[in-house]
Amino acid sequence: QVQLVESGGGLVQPGGSLRVSCAASGRAFSTYAMGWFRQAPGKEREFVAGITWDGRSTSYADSVKGRFTISRDTVKNTVYLQMNSLKPEDTAVYYCAAAVIAGSPPDYWGQGTQVTVSS
Repeated sequence: QVQLVESGGGLVQPGGSLRVSCAASGRAFSTYAMGWFRQAPGKEREFVAGITWDGRSTSYADSVKGRFTISRDTVKNTVYLQMNSLKPEDTAVYYCAAAVIAGSPPDYWGQGTQVTVSS
């Protein structure tokens, strides 16, 4: 069983930066692939970024490539999403997720954290 708790969301101006975090509980955290998804009002939830259990491989949606960076700290049981050059279209609820197999539908979800990009 893995529990995920996101934090770090908030209001930021276009062009600004924000880092959201996902704290995981459970001793098996280091064996899970982790990912970030987001859902904007009236839209489907979409994949944003993913990282393998060992941190050696990452993947990104085309819309955030070059601007967002996913990382994980196994000692702290935490996954991060560093977001730079934010745009209004990045506004969404950001969800952390854990999957036993990278690329498979997540097995666990966090409750989400709101990120709003607006002047």
